Amino acid sequence: MISPRLEIDLDKIHHNARTLVERLAVRGISVTGVTKAALGSSEISATLLRAGVSALGDSRIENIEAMRLAQMPVPMTLIRSPMLSQAKRVVMHTDISFNTEIEVIRKLSCEAQKAYRTHGVVLMVELGDLREGIMPGDLIDCVREILNLPNIAFKGIGTNLACRSGVSPDIRNMAVLSELADSIEEIFGLTVDIVSGGNSANLNWALSGAKIGRINNLRLGESILLGRETLLRQPIDGLHIDSITLTAEVIESKVKPSQPTGKIAQTAFGEASPITDRGYVTQTILAIGQQDVDPYGLQSPSGIEIQGASSDHLILESDNNVISVGAEVTFQLNYSALLRSMTSPFVTKVMKNSSNWIDRDLEESTFKKLC
Repeated sequence: MISPRLEIDLDKIHHNARTLVERLAVRGISVTGVTKAALGSSEISATLLRAGVSALGDSRIENIEAMRLAQMPVPMTLIRSPMLSQAKRVVMHTDISFNTEIEVIRKLSCEAQKAYRTHGVVLMVELGDLREGIMPGDLIDCVREILNLPNIAFKGIGTNLACRSGVSPDIRNMAVLSELADSIEEIFGLTVDIVSGGNSANLNWALSGAKIGRINNLRLGESILLGRETLLRQPIDGLHIDSITLTAEVIESKVKPSQPTGKIAQTAFGEASPITDRGYVTQTILAIGQQDVDPYGLQSPSGIEIQGASSDHLILESDNNVISVGAEVTFQLNYSALLRSMTSPFVTKVMKNSSNWIDRDLEESTFKKLC
C-alpha cells in the first residue's frame, strides 16, 4: 500500500458511534456527529448516520458543502460561529449555525431573505472556558432581537467547555445552561428545542447518572473516532481506540551517536531540546514529518521511541533492533495528530469496511480523470 497512510476502520467507527448513541439515548440525549477531523468524509459521515446520529456538525463550511454534494440525508450544523464573509454559503448549505454575534445573525437574516430560506440559529453561551459564547447576562437581550429577525428561526442554546482552558463540564455549569433554557421559555413563551451541552468532554458527566436537566444534545467527534474521553484522554469502556492508525515507511536505518556534535543553535522549529548522551543508538527515519502530523501526538509500538521530527522526517530509536529500509511502522494517534494528518494531502486515506479496503485518494483521482 501507499505510505504514509491513515487506515480508517469504518466498522470500528460505526461500533463506537452506535455504542455512544445508545448509551446517551437512555439519558435523553441525542448525538450530533462531528466530522471536522474527518474533513467531511462522505464515507465516515455515512457511517455515523448508519450508527444513529441525529445530525452532522462541522466547523468548516467547505466540509459541509462536500457532504451536501454527497447528498447526506440529515440536518447539517455549522458548529463554529459563521464568518460574515461566508454568510451566504452558510445559509445555502446548512440548516443551523452556532452563533455568538448579533451582527452575524443579522447578515444571515439578510442572506436567508434573498434565498427565500429560513435559517436556524443556536446561541452559544460562555460558561467559563473562555472560548466562544455570549455572556449569560446578555443572552435574553440577544434572543429578543433575533426573534424579530426575518427568516431566522431560534433553535436553542449551547455551550462549549474544555477546548481552550480545560474547564470540565459538571453539574454546576450544566445546571446554568438548563436554567437559561427555562428562563427563555418563561420570558418569551416558546420552546427551546436544542440545549447542546458540549462535546466529548461531557461524556463522563452525561453517563455518570447525574441529573442532566435540559441538556438534550452532545456534539461528538473525538470520542467516536478515537474511543477516548477528552478530559484525561482515557479509553471509554467498550469502544475501539484503534479505529484510525497512521503508517509510514522507513527511508533510513543506521547506528549513530545519540549526541549531536558542533555548536547548537535553533532547529527548524525553534529551540533545540537538551539531549542526553546515550552512546550509539539504532536510529530509524520515516518519510513523514511536521508538515503531515503532530509527532508528539503519536503513540509508537513497544520498543520504539520518537526522538524528534523535522518538516519531512520522523526520527525514531529502537531497542537495538534495526528496522530495515522499506519496512513500515504503525502508530496510534491523538486528536492533534489525527487533525494534521487528515489535513495533509501527502497522507493517503484508506478506508476499511467489512474486510474491503478503499483507497479514497486513488478513487478520487481516478474519478477526476474520467470526468
